[in-house]
Amino acid sequence: MRVVVALGGNALLRRGEEMTADNQRANARVAARALAPVAEEHETVITHGNGPQVGLLALQEAAYEEVEEYPLDVLGAETEGMIGYMIEQELGNLLPFEKPLATILTMVEVDPDDPAFSDPTKFIGPVYSKEVAEKNAAEKGWSIKADGDKWRRVVPSPLPKRIFQLKPIKWLLEHGSVVIAAGGGGIPTMYDAAGKLTGVECVIDKDRCTCLLAQAVEADAFVIATDVDAVYLNWGTEEKKAIRRASPNAMDTYDFPAGSMGPKVEAAQIFARSTGKTAVICTLADIPEALAGRRGTTISEHVGEIEFAL
Repeated sequence: MRVVVALGGNALLRRGEEMTADNQRANARVAARALAPVAEEHETVITHGNGPQVGLLALQEAAYEEVEEYPLDVLGAETEGMIGYMIEQELGNLLPFEKPLATILTMVEVDPDDPAFSDPTKFIGPVYSKEVAEKNAAEKGWSIKADGDKWRRVVPSPLPKRIFQLKPIKWLLEHGSVVIAAGGGGIPTMYDAAGKLTGVECVIDKDRCTCLLAQAVEADAFVIATDVDAVYLNWGTEEKKAIRRASPNAMDTYDFPAGSMGPKVEAAQIFARSTGKTAVICTLADIPEALAGRRGTTISEHVGEIEFAL
């Protein structure tokens, strides 16, 4: 079976932790322990978030005033390499020595006419006072928006259109490699007016990009690993209920927060509808059991009425 796994942002950096290399490596080790059984049994592609890592690099660049700050596409490429290295090394310490692993720096095309470019919404980087945020916006050409009582930079989050490195990803899978690809939603690129490929100052949603990747490599299962054990209705209340199984249409009945579970549910629905295969949302530790339908939330066209966990 071919499985594509999207690691949530907490996989390498948990909430409240210092963004040290040691902390990220320790979390990569935890992720590797959960992923190793899957990688041993199935053809496996792993994607991951990179928001905190890109944010840290951006702060470091801003502190070094002798050169102009690096654009988001370059920072995305740097973090794909760094995070891929950590996952490769920790997985390699658990898998048989002869099992190959490969990280692919993955460029993803976006449409310059995507409406997201006229309405940036993705918060990145630290919070500022309104005065400092407006000063940065004027000096650096940023778009800014209020985030609670503070202000932050916002960038567009266009839909992924095409993944450029599909051929090497498929070749590696067919030759037994575990592949780490499309980290952070991929490196955002577009064709300019001269027909040349160029980087873009934007952020592609990781779950939507991983869904596109899972479709393109003809995955049998698409797993979205997060820090919640299932998709819940009435989350945060005493009436909360965990969804065990549902069809994509059944999930349309409910609204899920755009800033948390919404994109994950949407990506799972798209994959299930377009392929007829299964999408699963679960914790890292529950992946093997979730693939067997005993944990997490399974979204599939083959499910009838919505079923809740007991």
